[in-house]
Amino acid sequence: MKSLMLGITLALAAGQAAAAQTEFYGTDKPFASNAIYFVMTDRFVNGDPSNDHRDQGGAHHTFDIPVQGPNGETDNIGYLGGDFKGVLDNAKYIRGMGFGAVWITPIVDNPDEAFTGGDQVTWGASLADRGKAGYHGYWGVNFYKLDEHLPSKDLDFAQFTNKMRAQGLKTVLDIVANHGSPAFGMPKAQPQFGQIFDRDGKLIADHQNLRPDQLDPVRNPLHRFYHSYEDLAQLSNNDDENPAVLDYFVGAYQQWIDQGADAFRIDTISHMSTDFWRQFSARIRAKHPGFFMFGEAFDYSPDNIGQYTWERNGGISLLDFPLRQRVAEVFEHPHSDYARIAERLYLRNGPYANPYELVTFYDNHDMARLNATDDGFIDANNWLFTARGIPAIYYGSEVGFMRGRSEHQGNRNYFGQKSIDAAPRSKIYQQLKRIAQLREKLPALQRGLMLPVRIEGDQAVFYRVYQKGASHQVALVLLNKGDAAADIEVSSYLQAGEWRAALGGASVVVAEGGSLKARVGAHDAQVYVLDAVAVRTDLVAELTRLMVEKGHPVAR
Repeated sequence: MKSLMLGITLALAAGQAAAAQTEFYGTDKPFASNAIYFVMTDRFVNGDPSNDHRDQGGAHHTFDIPVQGPNGETDNIGYLGGDFKGVLDNAKYIRGMGFGAVWITPIVDNPDEAFTGGDQVTWGASLADRGKAGYHGYWGVNFYKLDEHLPSKDLDFAQFTNKMRAQGLKTVLDIVANHGSPAFGMPKAQPQFGQIFDRDGKLIADHQNLRPDQLDPVRNPLHRFYHSYEDLAQLSNNDDENPAVLDYFVGAYQQWIDQGADAFRIDTISHMSTDFWRQFSARIRAKHPGFFMFGEAFDYSPDNIGQYTWERNGGISLLDFPLRQRVAEVFEHPHSDYARIAERLYLRNGPYANPYELVTFYDNHDMARLNATDDGFIDANNWLFTARGIPAIYYGSEVGFMRGRSEHQGNRNYFGQKSIDAAPRSKIYQQLKRIAQLREKLPALQRGLMLPVRIEGDQAVFYRVYQKGASHQVALVLLNKGDAAADIEVSSYLQAGEWRAALGGASVVVAEGGSLKARVGAHDAQVYVLDAVAVRTDLVAELTRLMVEKGHPVAR
């Protein structure tokens, strides 16, 4: 053993000098170190019943509006009481799973009544809003004002973000710019709907319950904030070519950054022009250099959405919808082919400025939750927390909450303190915590280059390599989503050295030109780590290629 280790040491020393200055990393963005836990704030935990406003709305009340489904099932389109205190009270729960950031739904003021226009919400309905309240936060009427359902005494937004940071959690704020509240189709105009107010509470835009084609922006100043054509349901459609619209939203969201927002998730980014986002991004980052933002372009075509990530269009990252499509396909169907996911990684000359900065996920509030078995969830989490990208998990998915359900079928149902207290008994939770905490410990899994070896069938084998400054780490990831344990042997690009088993077990000493053999349990992962500079010739060559070609040619 001593002679073997001496040989390894000499081999490493020979290549060390040449490789020491080489940098290999997927991204150097600090935010990428954080896994994200996404909460729909109103549906997480009611930490302070005093801010529920249960009598709000009069005849069009806003609290607890159930939608009946089959077999006694219910959905709800009213407020249910979740608030900042409910999130903060459970910060240790979130942090303890291995998350470094919490994405919360929009915090701005929403209408004080339930909407009376549009199509009636029924079980399983889509883009139907009649009878719904703005519990979700996406119907902003004053983007400078905090919604009254969220804060508590001594817990406004600035205090919330400060106390979350004290618990080791960053705050990702969900923001909207392309639309406000439902703006037309009401039998009788309702207060606030289709209206926008400035920071002083002055009315600056009003749809006046008119269809978009009835607006008169030339003669009526209150119509100039809006496009005169429809976009989503009955929502107002903000005019991204109007400089006043840009000024309004830059000012509003600068305010929330000043109060502690650490990053933005941008709703419906593809509904406004890249020119708008280029200007928005430049003005935000002029005051806050490097501020991390990722957008929602609900489109499974990478060619359509990649442009938003390019520097010339604002350099805003994205939720990785194209990858999500394949992740759901593979993990919802046992024994499907891992290669279907590999096709959407785009690690070389792909459509994105940097694929490592995309936020990866398998479900959220706007689509059906992952419809998988417990093992399917475990396999999906093992993938998300070891492969490229920044993983985001929707609240409750750590226990398979409301699996397979879409909006108005329970997707956004109330989670509650009892569910959180019971979560540690879930097999999904236990394995998520295991793999998420591992990612939290390993820079290679957070921000390293991804070098696939074999991703097919029930197995995925790949390297993650992070080599920057004083950090140098090579992680070998072995995933098995099969129903039986698998013996996996790797020799490709395998550098000599002592590889430690990061998830438990004995270290493996690999000789020059040798291989690593490991048994990976059913629906399990093994990760081996070499804390050394990459020196093996073919490994360095392939990493160099990945480093040079990791972005879109136009974006470079």
